[in-house]
Amino acid sequence: MLTVDEVGAIPLFSGLPAGELERLARTAADLHLSAGEFAVHEGGEAALFAVLAGKIEVVKTFDGIERTLGWRLPGTIFGEVPIALGSGFPGGYRAAEPSRVMRLELQQYYSLAAVSKDVAQKVSALARERMGGLQSITAEPQKPRVTLVGHRWDTACGELRRFLARNQISFNWLLPDTADAEAFWSASGRPAFDGPVARLADGEIMENPAVRELAIRLGLQTRPRGTEYDVAIVGGGPAGLAAAVYGASEGLRTIVVEREAPGGQAGTSSRIENYLGFPGGISGDELASRALQQARRLGAEILVTRAVAGIDTATHDLHLDGTDVVRARSLILATGVTWRRLGIDGFDRLIGKGVYYGAARSEANATHGQDVYLIGAGNSAGQAALHFSGHARNVTLLVRGPSLADSMSHYLIEQLRAKSNVKVRLRAEVQAVHGDTHLTAIDILDKTTSEASRHECGGLFVFIGANAETEWLPADVVRDQRGYVLTGDDVKKAGGWSRERDPYLLETSAPGIFACGDVRLSPVKRVASAVGEGSMAIAFVHQYLAHEEKARR
Repeated sequence: MLTVDEVGAIPLFSGLPAGELERLARTAADLHLSAGEFAVHEGGEAALFAVLAGKIEVVKTFDGIERTLGWRLPGTIFGEVPIALGSGFPGGYRAAEPSRVMRLELQQYYSLAAVSKDVAQKVSALARERMGGLQSITAEPQKPRVTLVGHRWDTACGELRRFLARNQISFNWLLPDTADAEAFWSASGRPAFDGPVARLADGEIMENPAVRELAIRLGLQTRPRGTEYDVAIVGGGPAGLAAAVYGASEGLRTIVVEREAPGGQAGTSSRIENYLGFPGGISGDELASRALQQARRLGAEILVTRAVAGIDTATHDLHLDGTDVVRARSLILATGVTWRRLGIDGFDRLIGKGVYYGAARSEANATHGQDVYLIGAGNSAGQAALHFSGHARNVTLLVRGPSLADSMSHYLIEQLRAKSNVKVRLRAEVQAVHGDTHLTAIDILDKTTSEASRHECGGLFVFIGANAETEWLPADVVRDQRGYVLTGDDVKKAGGWSRERDPYLLETSAPGIFACGDVRLSPVKRVASAVGEGSMAIAFVHQYLAHEEKARR
């Protein structure tokens, strides 16, 4: 408990009347922090803190790398910037050693400022000073973590660009045979290499690197650190990340295995307008980034660039590509779905070379001055069309049906109408694609007139629904004819349940293995429902583990 003398020793409060010091000692929180424990995380709610003992490190994440901005020693305060701006904390405040901090809630600070103009003036002055320091930090040019040299239509280069963009790693991309590329090779003192080349921030140059090799060099986790986990989650989309957050926060040893980048298909969405709590909307990658930081902060491990080769339904072991095995007491399947493929002649040959499934946001900058086409009539297609309208010369949405109203949200339809360079063609479909090294043109069939026309095309993006990709699962995990995983009552109806107890709501036909999100058989396919199911899955994991422990006893 705080004493009047301890509060009065803080310079900001030293001039307060005895009554105010006594009130602060009685009402302010007294935080005792262990080394490494946060007084407040980056983005935390505004409050005023004062350091009583120990040493507080100010940290902020830039481009995935944590950076120390300063220190707070006994007698100093922090929280003045959030109070001045009415915002969250721009950085995190972590104890570098055992420390003691007092905390005033925002309303407590306002009550104090109302009776002491001196305190309010000192806090405001300190806020102006520290905001200037933050501005100088953000004004510093941030060096990209990777410089990539490669041809636009090179498949390996495209894969590396998408990996870096999806994992939110800053990079410069240089096209060969340009002045910038010549300067790059001249500075490196090496002869030009035809394949994609990645230069890291420390100067290391990697020729034609594999994605996982680059991930390892960048410090991303690709192998499990532990020997056994309470829950292993396959898939790092909204459902998987939600399960990771709740699992880790509730004390479960939690690991996520993601074959590409956290966020899943939602992570490629240019804008999610109807997600609760974000009135201005939020991009898919920003939502994924926040969830990823939250899961890691709570202690979950996130593996990237790792695919699951198989699972043992008896032991719940995950066999990863390579030789690693993740041993877990329970599993959650959150693998989502993959875009449905088009059967147009020559289409597969041009994938990654002008033809893309999904939004491929990393390709947006390459569409400047181009005419691009999108196939689809759902929200994903509408969001992508809006995103590309800020880059491409013209964006055309090709819709097989007679209307968008049956499949796209009203707000998106209205936003598309307001874009002068976005056109919607109803009852139209792509009949053929053309190009040798890359896509150059497409043939569009007008289903009303039965006439086909050829159009130059700088990019074709496909959003025609999705399928569950669950062929890798063993036969005792029951699925429907389209590959969606059955859970709960659906498992019982299919005759796939053999235990005396009923399966839990999200439990598959294999006890202790749960499914959530788009991979689960359900009519609802939304980000919000995936997040909800991810959190629910953890509740059922707890019940399953408790039941198994009781049975063993």
